[in-house]
Amino acid sequence: MNQANTDPHPRTPHSDMAPPGPELPAPEHPVPELPALEQPDPAQVVGWTEPGPGAVPVERRARWRSGSGAAPPTRVVVADDRTTAAAAHRLTRAGTALLWRGDYHNARQLLRALGRRVAAAEPPAATWPDWRRARARRAALLGRLLVPLDSAGRVALRRAPEAARACAEAWGPPDGRPAVAPLPELLGAIGAHEWRRRGVPIPALDGDRIHPHHGVFSPVRGEYVDLVAAAPLPAAALDLGSALDLGTGTGVLAAVLARRGIRHVTATDHDPRAVACARENLARLGLADRTAVHHADLYPHPAALGRTALVVCNPPWLPECPNSPLEHAVYDPDGRMLHGFLAGLAHRLVPGGEGWLLLSDLAEHLGLRTRAQLLAALDAARLRVVDRLDTRPTHRRAGETADPLHRARSAEVTSLWRLAPPP
Repeated sequence: MNQANTDPHPRTPHSDMAPPGPELPAPEHPVPELPALEQPDPAQVVGWTEPGPGAVPVERRARWRSGSGAAPPTRVVVADDRTTAAAAHRLTRAGTALLWRGDYHNARQLLRALGRRVAAAEPPAATWPDWRRARARRAALLGRLLVPLDSAGRVALRRAPEAARACAEAWGPPDGRPAVAPLPELLGAIGAHEWRRRGVPIPALDGDRIHPHHGVFSPVRGEYVDLVAAAPLPAAALDLGSALDLGTGTGVLAAVLARRGIRHVTATDHDPRAVACARENLARLGLADRTAVHHADLYPHPAALGRTALVVCNPPWLPECPNSPLEHAVYDPDGRMLHGFLAGLAHRLVPGGEGWLLLSDLAEHLGLRTRAQLLAALDAARLRVVDRLDTRPTHRRAGETADPLHRARSAEVTSLWRLAPPP
């Protein structure tokens, strides 16, 4: 594979990097040599050259692990504790990735230093498109700091945490071959594993916890859950005893509906990870016998579920294309899920039934959708607004004045739209 000619180990120390400390103890798991691999899919291989025995250059290859959809880098050099932030920034800006062979905690320190340099080099984002482009450039640059994983899926660096299970949850079980992954994605996988292990307490479930899986939207923003817990149930829902939760994710809204007295809740999601996550959460909450989770793109097949009295949908709130697969819970290209929910709703409801649309108006404040367009979509679907419940977001970013999107976030309102066909 190609290797940049720039030396990643300049001898001048940089203030962004800590001075060398005492010799580190041997790692719990010896750092393995990464041998050449037989690999059927070249698109999922990363290669590089590094000194072998006797300082003879050796070409190595490993599997590429990334959940963001990023392609493996084509230019890779080896970096370690001698690499400065200045050198790393210069190389990553030129498109070269750095495979870290030093201490794990020094790699994290370098990543933070790189983040500061990337932020300093970016002009302030004046518009929403500017902000998204800056975020994409930052993710691409920071994603060029790579870490090795051994054949058991463990991080093959000194003082690295035990992260094999987190890696397996993010990228699937190890296949007995070494791998390489971007450090930001590894940190995201470790964080997601901790969310899954500890769970998120849900006040609407009396403090019981929901355990999100990697890649499944976590209900840390609880205002939409509280709206579902507070909205008056249509009488038909209690009489018929059924409801439908579209795009269930972790299953949190299905759980709230079941706890509110709906005898049977059917939930759907197009992502197999979300289906598994929702089933696990509902079983943990003791609701497996009152809920069913199906893999479906929005509505289930009519034969599997006839008309119902309540359909709940919390679509992604921003009608734009995601930059990575992990952004599908936030971005809904052209409002596909929103319009699909509205178009099919009237045909799925019994008389007296309602559809509950959970939607933030952040897209309106960002200029991505107008209120008139939303109301026109309701008219086109032959739906009327029975009522609307509003709440302000409580997440920390709403109060961060330094956030480039502060004006939009501080004005944001999350609403539960109670919808029904004409009487």
